[in-house]
Amino acid sequence: MKKITIAIDGFSSCGKSTMAKDLAREIGYIYIDSGAMYRAVTLYSIRNGIFDGDTIDIEKLKKAMKDIKISFRLNPQTGRPDTFLNNVNVEKEIRTMEVSSKVSPISTLDFVRHEMVAQQQAMGKEKGIVMDGRDIGTTVFPNAELKVFVTASPEIRAQRRYDELKAKGEEACFEDILKNVKQRDEIDQNRAVSPLRKAEDALLLDNTNLTIEQQKEWLMQQFQSVADNDKTIA
Repeated sequence: MKKITIAIDGFSSCGKSTMAKDLAREIGYIYIDSGAMYRAVTLYSIRNGIFDGDTIDIEKLKKAMKDIKISFRLNPQTGRPDTFLNNVNVEKEIRTMEVSSKVSPISTLDFVRHEMVAQQQAMGKEKGIVMDGRDIGTTVFPNAELKVFVTASPEIRAQRRYDELKAKGEEACFEDILKNVKQRDEIDQNRAVSPLRKAEDALLLDNTNLTIEQQKEWLMQQFQSVADNDKTIA
């Protein structure tokens, strides 16, 4: 059986990454976290003096982009890929609050997105990958054999994030989280470069009222349907 490319896009806090990781592990594909790539660029920028407070030295970052190479390697302990920045494992570092607070302005820069898309497309040449993000099915892999667009109500997504934070023992305010979810939706859908939108040939998954197991079952059914019917698969 020949391998295909699977693109999963959608709104924040919809569980895209969990779905993509689980599917990749189950079918033996490589999972690529596109968001981690922008976090890695942000980490590089923090470490190399590209940030002055919250201000980005655009020209310095443009020159640095040729030196930023991101890859993923499977972690045998977790069974999931770790993010490598210039061959150094930075999986823990890119998840810090410092990086989280600065990644949004980095990810909206057109030259950053152009370079990350090029690297993502290079990773996907051999197919056999599952990638999630905001513009995978529309910009990165417009010819992906299977595209899924995930959505859920803002209230449900805010509740999921609230429950996740509380489970970690962190302070959380539902109203603040809901406001943040709606703000991110607005930014994602209206940014100038690669805005969030459903590809015309993407399958819509509204998981507002679905369990994780129901989502997994649905996604596996879609994969098997494509695998059984797509002409590119032997």
